[in-house]
Amino acid sequence: MGELKVEKHAKYILTVEKKKDDFESVVMEHLRLNGAYWGLTTLDIIGKLDAIDPEEVVSWIMQCQDESGGFGGNIGHDPHVLYTLSAIQVLALFNKLDVLDTEKVANYIASLQADDGSFAGDIWGEIDTRFSYIAICSLALLRRLDKINVEKAVKHILSCQNVDGGFGCIPGAESHAGQIFCCVGALAITGHLHLLDKDLLGWWLSERQVKSGGLNGRPEKLPDVCYSWWVLSSLIMIDRIHWIDKQKLVHFILDCQDKENGGISDRPDDAVDVYHTYFGIAGLSLLEYPGLKPIDPAYALPVEVINRIFLSR
Repeated sequence: MGELKVEKHAKYILTVEKKKDDFESVVMEHLRLNGAYWGLTTLDIIGKLDAIDPEEVVSWIMQCQDESGGFGGNIGHDPHVLYTLSAIQVLALFNKLDVLDTEKVANYIASLQADDGSFAGDIWGEIDTRFSYIAICSLALLRRLDKINVEKAVKHILSCQNVDGGFGCIPGAESHAGQIFCCVGALAITGHLHLLDKDLLGWWLSERQVKSGGLNGRPEKLPDVCYSWWVLSSLIMIDRIHWIDKQKLVHFILDCQDKENGGISDRPDDAVDVYHTYFGIAGLSLLEYPGLKPIDPAYALPVEVINRIFLSR
C-alpha cells in the first residue's frame, strides 16, 4: 500500500496540463475544461495550487465562454452545463468568480429547465439528473438559485428514485452511484435531504464495497477509484459513512497509485489518468487522510473555497 505520493501526483498533473499534442490530450480536447477542474482541484487539495498561474487559466476559461453565457469544453466548442459548472468551480478555486457576468451565466443555466423541473444539458434537450445537480450546484455557487423553480427541480429528482433507494438518470432508470451523488448533492444544496429514506439509500451505497475494499457503481461490477467519490460523498451527506470499512477503502485507493510516475488509476496496475487521480485524492480527503485539505461532499470543492463564497458576504 505505502503512502500517498503527493509530490509525484503533483508533477504528473502539471505535466498533463502542459501537454497539448499527445494522444491523451487530443482525445480529451472536447472536455479540457473538465480536465482542468479535475487537475487543478487535485493540486489545491494537496496544497500545490500555487504552481499554477491563475491569470493564464482565467484567460483561457473566459475564451471558452459562448455568447449564450454557457461554457464549452474548450475554445470554440459548443456550450453545455457540464463545462459551465467546471468553469465556475475553477474560477472559484482562484477566487475569480467576479470576472463572470453572473446574470448572463445564470440565465443560460435557467433557460435549460423544463416545465416538469428537469434540466437539459444544452440546447439539444437531453434530460438527466446529472444536469439537475449541475444546474443547482452552479447557481448555488453564483448565489442565484432564485433563477429556477427549485420546488419543481426537487420534485423531478425525487421522481427518479427507485424502490431500492437509489436514483437513475430519468424516472424508471437503473440506480447508479454517479446518479445518486447528483441527486443527493442537489437535495443537500437545496435543503431537502429530509425527504430521503437514508437507511434504505445507505444500505444500497454500502453494498457497493467489495472484498478488495474498493467501491463499485452498480451491483456485480468491478470496483473503480472514482466511486471513492460518488459513493463516499453520498454516504457522508446522509450520515452513513460508518457503514463501510474506511481503512480498506484507503488501502484500495493507495494501491491504485503509479508510485514511480504519479497519477492514480481506476484499479491497481491499470493506466493512470487525471480523472481517477482527482477522484482518488478527493476520496482520501473525505476519508480525512493526513495532509489533505478537506473537500465539501456536495459542491466537490475544498471547504475553504466554499466558506469563502458563502461566509465572506
